[in-house]
Amino acid sequence: MLGHGDGYEAADRASFVGRTGELALLERALREHRLITLTGPGGVGKTRLARRAGVDAAAPAGPFPDGVHWADLSPLPDERLLVATVADALDLADHTVRTPAAAVRQWIGGRRLLLVLDCCEHLVTAVRGLVRELLDAAPHLVLLLTSRQPIGLADEHVLDIGPLPHAVDPSGAEEALSLFTRRAAAAAPGQAPPWTEARLAAARSVCARLEGVPLALELAAAQLTDHTIEELAERLARRIGPLSAPAPAPAPGRPPRHRALRTAIGWSHEWCAPRERLLWLRLSVFGGSFDLAAARAVCAAAPLTEADVPPLLDALVAKSVVRRVADGTYRMLDTIREYGAMWRDEAGEREALREAHATYFTELVRTAERDWLGPAQRIGYRRVEAVHGDLCAALEHHLATAPERALDLAARAGFYWACCGHLHAARGYLERALAAARPEEVPPRIRVHALWALGVTLLLQGEQEQAHRIAVGCEALAAGLGEGPDGNGSPALDAAYLLGLSHLLAGRPLAARIVSDNALEAFPGTPFDSPPRIRCHLVRVFALTGTGLFTDAREEAELLRAGCAERGEHWTRAYADYQLALICLFEGRPAESAVHARAMLEGKRELGDSFGTALGLDLLAAARAATGDGAGAARAYGTGHAYWQAVGHPQRGTPELASVRAEFERTARGALGDQAYEAAFREGLRHGHTLRTRPHPYGG
Repeated sequence: MLGHGDGYEAADRASFVGRTGELALLERALREHRLITLTGPGGVGKTRLARRAGVDAAAPAGPFPDGVHWADLSPLPDERLLVATVADALDLADHTVRTPAAAVRQWIGGRRLLLVLDCCEHLVTAVRGLVRELLDAAPHLVLLLTSRQPIGLADEHVLDIGPLPHAVDPSGAEEALSLFTRRAAAAAPGQAPPWTEARLAAARSVCARLEGVPLALELAAAQLTDHTIEELAERLARRIGPLSAPAPAPAPGRPPRHRALRTAIGWSHEWCAPRERLLWLRLSVFGGSFDLAAARAVCAAAPLTEADVPPLLDALVAKSVVRRVADGTYRMLDTIREYGAMWRDEAGEREALREAHATYFTELVRTAERDWLGPAQRIGYRRVEAVHGDLCAALEHHLATAPERALDLAARAGFYWACCGHLHAARGYLERALAAARPEEVPPRIRVHALWALGVTLLLQGEQEQAHRIAVGCEALAAGLGEGPDGNGSPALDAAYLLGLSHLLAGRPLAARIVSDNALEAFPGTPFDSPPRIRCHLVRVFALTGTGLFTDAREEAELLRAGCAERGEHWTRAYADYQLALICLFEGRPAESAVHARAMLEGKRELGDSFGTALGLDLLAAARAATGDGAGAARAYGTGHAYWQAVGHPQRGTPELASVRAEFERTARGALGDQAYEAAFREGLRHGHTLRTRPHPYGG
């Protein structure tokens, strides 16, 4: 989401050059039209202009009180993840069985927001269909698209973005020269000689021959670290020819592209050292941003070593081929990535790079899974969430080449995705991999793990009957496997957790306790021996609470909480706090309940778990109501409602939570009166929408 104070605005304004007229036209169009498409060739600055307009539109007093949301479509190889990417941009973590498109339509509903879809040209047909659906379903939605061509809807308002004015333009403006000199100064701060009239004349020649295309100018400016402006001008004069020579016409049916950009990219490629070119083509395997560790692991094949990658990457950054992102990662613009991909495919490295890419991100998930029960758990969740697109690309590669590896990866990623809100992706890949992988080629332990992950996903989507059938089958398959390789009974304990959770959500706590007790007795050990074992202990705590054995439940929950705190673990600790908050409510200790509810919320915030956060806010609200703080309870219920809207469920958890919520909602409403309760609830709801996009302290 774009907005004031999000860390983008200051840098954007400082680097923005010219475009005053276009920005005014765009700002007017955003007030008068519901669908605006910025068109123009690659590298002309459509994305930068959209970002600048989006930042301005996100002002508190602006026309979009429900925010400005940005969806970057450039990393998507096809339309399969289009709707999921839009849902992520809206911070929608849908936990229902609706189609993702239906969830997005319903979530936007009557909200007044601006949704930006950046880089639509390779998905025009799919984008056209989605945009039509959203405009029909959401009467106050405004859509801003960037694309090399219009998407072809009747009510589409098209703004064609041309190059920056330069010296040969009739306007006489020199925005191109201003951009070029700024980028030259940034490329070699404090080193560039002063801009004499002769050097400015050469710079104007460069700007004119590069047709004022911003990306072409930035690539050229980066060359001034190794070449003089006179050398650049002379080289371009030889390459492009006289300034009066017309540009070649675009091929029929294809959007126009400036020969200047093709020249600048090819020129940058030529002036890269051979090993820099090789890294360039290999980096094109990344659809979005990437970090140094990923670049080293994926791109370091002969003749490059891992030690070669950092200095070569720095060299490509210096040449503006690769850009550093604010979070410390790297990114290639799509036009530059396309050029690298062309050379990659011509060099015959495409499949080898896709395999290296898939292997790296598979190992990333394995590492996160291995470190789940410890201080690295939080880092693992954040890494898995950050590389969601790369994991989808890895799964697609494995599905095409080795379905059993896809099944293994989908099983490992599925539990993380369930927490991060990617339930549709988790279910889709698990079902596809289970169908594609032949049973005789899949080790039974991997199949149990996959069924376990699918069952958890289905339970969170509310598909209890189907999930229960999978849980029963998973238990039967795991029964013949014995202990896991590490002696912790993982397959059987995984199956017991799933079956126990299924019983809990269906209101059968005694059955859940029997399942977890049987599994833990069959494979004795301490709760912290393995993740499957501690999850079974957690099911047991929930079951004890559900059967009214509060003293036993509290003792076991406190043991789990203490052990998790000692190890730096968050997921189990948060649910132990959830149980302790519930038990304290039942036992008439609401102030202590609120302490545990807040601790749960902190743990869920660390993991980015919207569903768990919604549960915790309901408990916090109940605890406040029980202490007589009706206004605080109403605000917390409103904040929680924002999270329930995001996951698509009316308040849902274990069955006992529904009665708790109903009781204490009545308590808070009775203490305040309907009008004051609704006002406090709306205040909390507004806070909740803000909270979901920018971290703030909980409480409303």
